[in-house]
Amino acid sequence: MQIRPTAVAGFFYPDDPQQLRAIVTGFLEDARGGAQAHPRGVAPDSVQGVIAPHAGYIYSGLTAGSAYVQLEPLADRVRHVVIVGPTHRVGIHGIALPDADAMATPLGLVPLWAEGVSRALACPRVEVSEAVHAQEHSLEVQLPFLQMTLPDVDVLPLAAGWVEPQDVALVLSDVADPADTAIIISSDLSHYHPYAEARRIDQETVRQILRRDPLVSHDQACGATGINALTLVSNQRGLHPVLIGMCTSGDTAGDKKAVVGYAAFGFYATSLDEEEEDQ
Repeated sequence: MQIRPTAVAGFFYPDDPQQLRAIVTGFLEDARGGAQAHPRGVAPDSVQGVIAPHAGYIYSGLTAGSAYVQLEPLADRVRHVVIVGPTHRVGIHGIALPDADAMATPLGLVPLWAEGVSRALACPRVEVSEAVHAQEHSLEVQLPFLQMTLPDVDVLPLAAGWVEPQDVALVLSDVADPADTAIIISSDLSHYHPYAEARRIDQETVRQILRRDPLVSHDQACGATGINALTLVSNQRGLHPVLIGMCTSGDTAGDKKAVVGYAAFGFYATSLDEEEEDQ
């Protein structure tokens, strides 16, 4: 078995299994007790995908936890998870899969979805690249949360580089059957603006996502390609995005001079009533 080892354990999140399990458990418990644990107006088990941040857990862990709590009602039927994240270290004019059979975290191995890999590789712009995945954190940091909420799933980790959202959406549409597959889009929001400016930028980005409009640039969200791909799929399927949580690094563990924004969304197959949409 070929394993993609951890690259950011001990940096973005604890490398000690007990500490990691404890911190993720805490984030999930806090999220379950929050006002948006499961939004009003939607059936919790109708969620088909989420957007979750990918920063260090000290900054964005609670927001990430609120996204993963949305997936817990799917534990009895979902067997596969497609994760789409941006590339930070090695660029690629395409969509990269790791050259591996499993991905490691301090909590153990997460197997790759073999059939999903074969189906994805049949799509345009998809290839295998060990180099793209070797140091990439946007996919890795999602795995401990996944191991704690949907421990029996396998994954299809897609690193999206310089590629059109339509290309990513084609893969999602082809492989992500909502009967047994969930989608996770890994993305932070704006980067390194003063607190008030970041909040303004992020609030507009949130409004665009809730309207299912495409984002203008990666300055709004580093995972804009994946977000826009999910928006395309959402429009095809008639899904309804809901904001679950939102903050910046200035609200958690950083100063407010130059912050990074984070948000969690759920995409549901059920309709919101007019009162909920107005809110």
